[in-house]
Amino acid sequence: MRPLLLALACLLTVHGAALADPARAQEPVITVTLLGTGAPPPLADRFGPATLVQAGGQVLLFDAGRGATIRLLQLEVPGSALTATFLTHLHSDHVVGLPDLWLTGWLRGAHGGRSEPFRLVGPPGTVAMAASLEQAFAADIGYRLTQGLPPAGGRIAAQEFDHEGVVHDLDGLRVTAFRVDHGRAVDQAFGYRIDYSGRSVVISGDARPSEAVVRFAEGADLLIHEVAFASDEAEAAVPGVALILATHTRPREAGRIFAAARPGMAVYSHIVRPAIGGFEWAPMSDLIDQTRETYDGPLTLGADLTAFDISADGVVTVRTPPP
Repeated sequence: MRPLLLALACLLTVHGAALADPARAQEPVITVTLLGTGAPPPLADRFGPATLVQAGGQVLLFDAGRGATIRLLQLEVPGSALTATFLTHLHSDHVVGLPDLWLTGWLRGAHGGRSEPFRLVGPPGTVAMAASLEQAFAADIGYRLTQGLPPAGGRIAAQEFDHEGVVHDLDGLRVTAFRVDHGRAVDQAFGYRIDYSGRSVVISGDARPSEAVVRFAEGADLLIHEVAFASDEAEAAVPGVALILATHTRPREAGRIFAAARPGMAVYSHIVRPAIGGFEWAPMSDLIDQTRETYDGPLTLGADLTAFDISADGVVTVRTPPP
């Protein structure tokens, strides 16, 4: 029952003031939808990491994990509507959905029709990856061109950055990248802060406990954070489990980040539960219980298609996906 009570308690969270104008509060300034909340294991109920942000008439996607295009279709958001796609880092589970997004959004039909290049923004390696994708799908692109599809729509307009700063600033919607620590093997990993009309959303990306996340998320309306956990038995018995956990944030650590940043709503997504060496997945109740040891504020355990509407008054309304 506890997760259900948490979800109910989190339906309305007000930033520093009581709800004064219900009509105004119902008009979202920013809408965020978790398209995928899973990790590398292929699960039908938790697709790969991907987060949709809609604000000011723009449609931004953060990471493009497995099944992102299908989730967009479920929301009736055509792939051609994407303003830009931003990558936190280049691990496969965060990018394997890119070819589908790019090429399907170019095709004719309700989900396609893009006539401009697919805009892709990410850390070093993004430009080379985009060029390799265009080369890998050259035969398909050539075939589609014979069908009369607009040539520009089949291209990827990739840009990359290697330092903290603003990576998108259009019509009052600003996206700022900040560096996070995802372990020594990944030297270019970033989180993002999205600001529009006085409201803000922060996405941690894959990160070990980071002061940067706290700094950028302090007082944000929504903080979406990754998390990784396993049973004590699995961690002690299987070296690979400990290695995975060491590159992510554990629930108690995430709780401390939430407690320091005090967002209007804390959200778990990209939920990593190593199940190797014959051990079962740790129960989700452990995730909540361990987080509550260090954090007592608003918390949502994200599921695919969980959505958050942020009003002009800072009210965060959680919309759970249909069964």
